[in-house]
Amino acid sequence: MSGPVMPREDVALMAGYHSPQVDVEVRLNTNESPEPPPAAFVDAVTAAVADVDWNRYPDRAATALRTRIAALHGVTPEQVFVANGSNEVLQTLSLTYAGPGRTVVTFEPTYALHAHIARLTGSTVVSGEREPDFTLSVPEAHRVVRDADPAITYLCSPNNPTGGAETEVTVREVLDVVPGLLVVDEAYGQFAPWSALDLVDDDRPLVVTRTFSKTWSMAGVRLGYAIGPTWFVQALEKVVLPYHLDTAKQAAGRIALRFVDDMNDRVRLIVSERERISAAMRAMPIDVTPSGANFVLFRPRVRPGRDVWQALLDHSVLVRDCSGWPRLADCLRVTVGTPAENDRFLAALEDTLS
Repeated sequence: MSGPVMPREDVALMAGYHSPQVDVEVRLNTNESPEPPPAAFVDAVTAAVADVDWNRYPDRAATALRTRIAALHGVTPEQVFVANGSNEVLQTLSLTYAGPGRTVVTFEPTYALHAHIARLTGSTVVSGEREPDFTLSVPEAHRVVRDADPAITYLCSPNNPTGGAETEVTVREVLDVVPGLLVVDEAYGQFAPWSALDLVDDDRPLVVTRTFSKTWSMAGVRLGYAIGPTWFVQALEKVVLPYHLDTAKQAAGRIALRFVDDMNDRVRLIVSERERISAAMRAMPIDVTPSGANFVLFRPRVRPGRDVWQALLDHSVLVRDCSGWPRLADCLRVTVGTPAENDRFLAALEDTLS
């Protein structure tokens, strides 16, 4: 009998993607919605699940869900691709348009799974550098794209973990030079002042990805989607596994779209709280990065970031330690929670720094 079978050599060398889960009273490390969905949503999903024909396959094309997402964004259902969270969207993107012999471009620091998924599919990853304030320089973007000739170029807007949103001018200028797809990851797009969805057209190689996890309070469901040209969606449908989106999940997505007003109210509250905690941190010995998302990146000046992370944990408040990410030494990221959770975080932070 032989020992373990080894994976591909490149996979064996990968660290993987990890987000520590710790039992705490205030968890502000994973950018989830701090509030559950409306009770009426839960009741409607419960009723829908009771009517599921469990012995039948789901609608392979997710027609009704795609139609409702399309109506929300003013596009056609043929421009909508849905999957198990936006990460499966990104995976299907790489399987379809990247892979061995092709290059994917990112601009660091940014969402780690863009590069990680690209490497899992055998792609070469080339990373450009953001400015010291974490904005993207258009000349730098042009240089990287020109040199790398990428099949996929990623912009994360608002950018995770730094929080800044790209401007329409930046997106347009990068779109003008990419030889392949430009993918704008808008997992936090509802919190930002502008969306690249306005630019999606069949004549442009532009794709925007979204998720139900954040503003729709559905992180436990794992549902995401992409809006792009019809030819892009047709290509992804050749690659994604058949019946990948189950019937209950499709129903939950359709029902969520009945509660747009509730989602918008939640967004307004989170944005208000984001500005409140940002202002409070700026009154402390902390460098605070402006955010257009539901989280804030910050760097304590008087203590190492890891020490502050541990001190907050000792107060039963968990934030994300980003100090190991490229160019983010001593940086921490806090998700905007409920007003009470944010008060706990600010009190713990002030006690830690004093």
